[in-house]
Amino acid sequence: MKHSYQEEVSADVLEAVETTDLMDLIVFNDDVNTFEHVISTLMRVCGHTPEQAEQCTLMIHYKGKCAVKNGTFDFLKPMRESICEAGIDARIL
Repeated sequence: MKHSYQEEVSADVLEAVETTDLMDLIVFNDDVNTFEHVISTLMRVCGHTPEQAEQCTLMIHYKGKCAVKNGTFDFLKPMRESICEAGIDARIL
């Protein structure tokens, strides 16, 4: 005769949650800058490929704005400053 038994095991699970304050670098449309200027600026400042920069520029033109990069405020701040120095309106939101 065999006896069966069931052992109940309890385990506490610790969950590590990392919170980061990710923000977006938003570029806004204007009636001053050319497509070429915005595209070349996004490539130079944000490291976009020509295709990425062109798609963002089209979104900026047709939608009025586009999130061109995301990250922490400290990561985005130098990019925003460079874009603004190029005469393009950009904000970190």
